[in-house]
Amino acid sequence: MASNLLDTTAPRWGLWSSRTQVLGLVAARSDVLDHWEREDPDNSHLSLLRVRVLVERALATGAVGVPEAGRVEYEARAASVRAARLFPEDPVPWLCLLALAVLDPERQLPEHRFPTSDYLLPPGPWRLFDEAIRRDAFSREAHHRMLRYWQAVYSPAAADFVHSVMPRLPAGSSLAALPLYLSVEQYRRELRKDSVRRQWLREPHVSRTVLAYESWRASSAENPWPVADLSHLAHALWASAQMGRAVEVFEALGPFASPYPWATVADSPDRAEEFMETAHSQAYAGRATAMAW
Repeated sequence: MASNLLDTTAPRWGLWSSRTQVLGLVAARSDVLDHWEREDPDNSHLSLLRVRVLVERALATGAVGVPEAGRVEYEARAASVRAARLFPEDPVPWLCLLALAVLDPERQLPEHRFPTSDYLLPPGPWRLFDEAIRRDAFSREAHHRMLRYWQAVYSPAAADFVHSVMPRLPAGSSLAALPLYLSVEQYRRELRKDSVRRQWLREPHVSRTVLAYESWRASSAENPWPVADLSHLAHALWASAQMGRAVEVFEALGPFASPYPWATVADSPDRAEEFMETAHSQAYAGRATAMAW
């Protein structure tokens, strides 16, 4: 079934990247690829999914600092380079290398010290990013990987990166939600939460939310926004007291939901669902203020 799904996906690179990422996440927690290889050893998708699995395991082991983290990272990076040679038109190997860049916060590897033409942005894994977007110009994963990289390695560059992206976006692009992720991260990093609980009622957060909403309204059924981006938009609209618009987005989400940003902005991650339900109820009730938390 997974093979058939992938067969019908490429070369729609955005969808291809998303599906291989999801399948890689699932496969990283099981031995499903070993079973697949026994049944269909010559399947062309297997090697790429194995790269996805190696990258996910490298990120997981790197996050907890286990002894084998360095070895797993090396294997994942080598597999990604091999995949880039085997599949020269595919953005996924470059997305994998970009994902691994976060494991080199000191930028010791030369591919993580490339300059860019924007003087506001520091040297970083720009070549990896450029290779990915050369194959898929508005790759959601590439942009989010780069955002997460700067948030982890040098947070001031995260906002500059997002600002450099926004003027180039086509109408309806889900990348218009990138600034909403900045707002959530700003809240997450703030030690005194009470001082920023109302930030979504102030600039630049209000303008970020309005621009994202307008971009979503300009999107098409052929290019729907991912659930994670819609969840960030629903939260931002609710938190900025734009209740009617928040209802529109909640209705577009229907029965689907993402744990984020709710798990980040709730008092504790285990209250994410409760927090989301409160926002949902307040939006539909048309409450004048969204800050009843």
